[in-house]
Amino acid sequence: MDAGWLPFHPTPTRPAFTPPSGAVDAHCHVFGPGDRFPYAPERKYTPCDAGAAQLFALRDFLGFSRNVVVQATCHGTDNRAMVDALEQSGGRARGVATVDAGITDGELAALHAAGVRGVRFNYVKRLVEPRPDTYYHGIVERIAALGWHVVVYFEAADLAEKWDFFTSLPTIVVVDHMGRPDLTRSPDGPEFAPFLRFMERDNIWCKVTCPERLSKSGPPTYDDFVPFARTVVERFPDRVLWGTDWPHPNLNMVGHMPDDGWLVDMIPRLAPTPAVRQALLVDNPMRLYWPEEVA
Repeated sequence: MDAGWLPFHPTPTRPAFTPPSGAVDAHCHVFGPGDRFPYAPERKYTPCDAGAAQLFALRDFLGFSRNVVVQATCHGTDNRAMVDALEQSGGRARGVATVDAGITDGELAALHAAGVRGVRFNYVKRLVEPRPDTYYHGIVERIAALGWHVVVYFEAADLAEKWDFFTSLPTIVVVDHMGRPDLTRSPDGPEFAPFLRFMERDNIWCKVTCPERLSKSGPPTYDDFVPFARTVVERFPDRVLWGTDWPHPNLNMVGHMPDDGWLVDMIPRLAPTPAVRQALLVDNPMRLYWPEEVA
């Protein structure tokens, strides 16, 4: 692990909040182990090893039933660690891959058989070098035929530039971490308004995730995060997802590693009624990732 990158919390608190039956942690990662699944040469950070067994132990400890494992930039387009986690899950995990334009139809089919249901496009320049829109369009045309969706990760300031591209996509589009808003502003102010307008499109979904990355007020309550997430959850209850972001890579910029029990205990503040929590944690992720099990 690179000097300065924090390891995940070794002994998280058992949360006081009990998630509803069937709850899904819809944004988490696996890393390595590096001696089995090497990290990408072009990576911008080297994380601690954090494998499937550790992820699934945390899932059970926190009271969740399923995971959505998202490919992170440190593994590039080598999805083997993520696929290994899906294969070990016994059907209780789905995946979001990172692929390049040269992927074959057979490779896409193999990812689908393993449980992959989406691709991720990362536009955060400190982590990757984004490609032209035409490059991503070529990938979208191919994954749309599989019924997959697109996950996008960007900074709030980038939304205006990418608006036309994002709104041109024919698939469901899931935004990571609410598009990284400035939490020193108001959720009712002009800075967050473009994102809320973006969310008004029926195919746009959002993850109300990562207070530990966005908050200025800090742990354990991350009070400045709550009004933004609650605004999104209450306005778009059928298109929101929640996840831990475990094992919380590259958090040296924040200066602390969150206790995952704290993050779970925030959920009732983001989704204040049982019906909204059921949608956020069960109904929405099941509809998106396990539609064959939804009556």
